[in-house]
Amino acid sequence: MSTSRAVIHSARLVSGADTVADAWVRFEGDRIAERGIGDSWRDGLPAAADVTDAAGRFLVPGFIDLHCHGAGGASVDEGEAAIETVLAVHNAHGTTRSVLSLVTAPIDRLATQLEAIARVAAVDPRVLGAHLEGPFLDAEFRGAHDAGMLRTADAASVDLLLEAAGGVLRQITLAPERAGAAEAIARFTDAGVVVAVGHTGADFETALAAFEAGASMLTHAFNGMRGIHHRAPGPVVAAMRADHVTLEIINDGVHVHPDVVRLAFAGAPGRVALVSDAMAATGSADGDYLLGSLEVVVAGGVARLRDGGSIAGSTLTQDEALRRAVVDSGIPLEEAVGALTIAPAAAIGRALDLGRLEAGYAADAVLLGDELGVEAVWCAGSRLV
Repeated sequence: MSTSRAVIHSARLVSGADTVADAWVRFEGDRIAERGIGDSWRDGLPAAADVTDAAGRFLVPGFIDLHCHGAGGASVDEGEAAIETVLAVHNAHGTTRSVLSLVTAPIDRLATQLEAIARVAAVDPRVLGAHLEGPFLDAEFRGAHDAGMLRTADAASVDLLLEAAGGVLRQITLAPERAGAAEAIARFTDAGVVVAVGHTGADFETALAAFEAGASMLTHAFNGMRGIHHRAPGPVVAAMRADHVTLEIINDGVHVHPDVVRLAFAGAPGRVALVSDAMAATGSADGDYLLGSLEVVVAGGVARLRDGGSIAGSTLTQDEALRRAVVDSGIPLEEAVGALTIAPAAAIGRALDLGRLEAGYAADAVLLGDELGVEAVWCAGSRLV
């Protein structure tokens, strides 16, 4: 991507806990150089600078998606060309940085897919790394994962995946009750990989023990796990209790009820990360698709396995997740934006350079209209939309 000097002015800037009226930000290359209010953006501005008048619209940090499998008819496990298609669709909906997610597959195939993501991440700032959603999952709560490919997290497999990733593996979802999980949590966290609890039959105590051992995320909270019962609170309440844990939420109106979304925000303030869990049909038509090795039928924008009918990812984009949080769940705009920016950045150790419109942070921004529709997108200082 090319970079340049740019200014966006006269915005309602939403970053952190505040909304600032008549605000501006100035990009220098791929970073935010300065922000302020009023007409001071004109001071010392180079003649060649690209100037955008926000005209009172909302300006928010670029959305970060920690869990994305596909879009535009393509899946990230298909290689570099497919990844570009996926990113372009999500860019148009405000997502500027993505962790690309892989579903359960044989270890050698996952290794090859990780290598492809690593090649893209090395040259494209939009890719934050890879997320392995499997294969170390529970069979009962596997959702849209091939039961025949689930396996124990043995040391050889863990090491092979880490080696193939070459440092690009950002997070892994596993079921902590399975054999080998404790050792895998230690090995992955030692390697700097965020461990997420998910697709799990774990009870409250087992999930809490995993969090105490270093796991720090709950993959798509409420989905693919035991629910909340008044005498058996399960992994969601364990994640709420462990105050270092980030809860992913797929806020598409299908995976989680709007009032349960509100419960998550109340139970884990500042620790909810809205994610898409988007599959290939996102931004494309209803019809027949594949998610990994499994056949998926998408009807009315809802993806389900042909065999058994389990929900199979989503067709969600992050701008829709934001609108639903604000409109359907009544989450204040600043909190909802934080769940797309600050919380996911912190969850993967990028709180100091992603997720805020402040000097020194990445020049990632989204201009939103009054109805929260995306009107312009910048990533690493370059305008994408």
